[in-house]
Amino acid sequence: MRTVVTKRSALILTGVLALAACGGPSTDAGTTTGASDAGGATATAERADPVEVGALTPRITLAHDGGVTTIDSADGAVLGSAELEGYLRLGPAGDGRHVMVAGSGGFSAFDTGLYEQAHGDHSHFYTVEPALTGLQVEASEPGHVVPHGDRTALFADGTGEITIFDPAGLAEGTLGDVVTVESDAPHHGVAVPLSDGGVLRTEGTADARTTVLVEDADGHEIARTDDCPGVHGEATAQPTDSGDVVTLGCENGPVVYRDGAFHKVPVTTDYQRSGNQKGSEASPIVLADNKVEAEPAGGTEHPTSIALIDTRTDTMKTVELGSTYWFRSIDRGENGEALVLTADGELNIIDPESGEMLHEVPVIGEWSEPEEWQTAGPMMAVADGTAFVVDPQAKKLHMVDIASGEIYRELDLPVIPHEIQVTTGTPSGEVHVAGAGSEDSHEGHDHAEGEHEDHASDAGGAEDSHEGHDHAEGEGH
Repeated sequence: MRTVVTKRSALILTGVLALAACGGPSTDAGTTTGASDAGGATATAERADPVEVGALTPRITLAHDGGVTTIDSADGAVLGSAELEGYLRLGPAGDGRHVMVAGSGGFSAFDTGLYEQAHGDHSHFYTVEPALTGLQVEASEPGHVVPHGDRTALFADGTGEITIFDPAGLAEGTLGDVVTVESDAPHHGVAVPLSDGGVLRTEGTADARTTVLVEDADGHEIARTDDCPGVHGEATAQPTDSGDVVTLGCENGPVVYRDGAFHKVPVTTDYQRSGNQKGSEASPIVLADNKVEAEPAGGTEHPTSIALIDTRTDTMKTVELGSTYWFRSIDRGENGEALVLTADGELNIIDPESGEMLHEVPVIGEWSEPEEWQTAGPMMAVADGTAFVVDPQAKKLHMVDIASGEIYRELDLPVIPHEIQVTTGTPSGEVHVAGAGSEDSHEGHDHAEGEHEDHASDAGGAEDSHEGHDHAEGEGH
């Protein structure tokens, strides 16, 4: 069932989220009793005026015990923080500026404070202190956050309700025309907004999940598969002429949604689970974990191979890495490169088409997956051709140029983070420069200006899309 929501009962603006801004004024967002002209509710806040700058530097937002903190990727300076209680998850809002914070009570929009405004053949760039916006979507057991195209979907596991909104409105304190979709029952699920206005979503219960279906913009079902036991993990790949391509992990091999239908990927083992996946609009190949033990010793499998799912042919091949990894240590480069940070401390940069290793980059020391998924462990995020690799126990962040495999900067972290999101001010994740006209300019890491720093080889070690956690199987969201 689908309804367009404009009532305050679905969108709550709250002023009780305490903000501790570093070097800037606090934000005091009040509640509202009305709806904006766009159909959502509007938040108001006292903020310092934006400052125009010549270029934007990516900002790194970290979730940690006690709240979230944003730092500058150029020098590690703390730009702002928000005090929040409980365990927090971070997800990309979809506009390149805001981050959705999943915590007690729902999803809160956090403004990382950088944005681009296009003016014909050129752009202007602005920064402002990071702050909670006061805009919150109430949700029982908030789970996956999935931006795709020009919309973002929020899934509430405790009710099965899906909230789909336009992230472009966040800068004005609104969610725009909000669509809600109700599942048949609460479950740990996921939804993907489709470019034609439809939605791909799961159905299930707290005990079992086997169904994935697609509904058009009017809520009519157009495709379904019930052959996806334990459905968990999703990714979008390079679209076809017919539209979006989405993969999902099951316990009997992945499934691909393409050209308006579901296609099962055959596997050679009785059990195969790719519950954590990373896709790229630049590649028809999806990177996924590769678990083949239905009942692993100790309750958690630690695979050493990854899966590359070809969405064109509905086939899958595996690549042996020789070292373990976990759900927070896989990602994709801007050209589709498959990235895996393994427990030997290396960042593996892989050609997704051939499965060949492009670079093996020693980044941090050896580490092991924490027994509890909520515990801080090595993790990674990607933006503008850079892999941001976090060693939380050492409180270090390493920046790796994906194309060359070169470590070009290292920062000290002010907190021990368990989640990371990187924003650039653009939805694409690229960094643009004033005076560059309509051409994209990559200025995230200019080695010619002496930014390269020596790598600390003795650094010790112990997850986009927002990944949820499957408590029954003991691995990451």
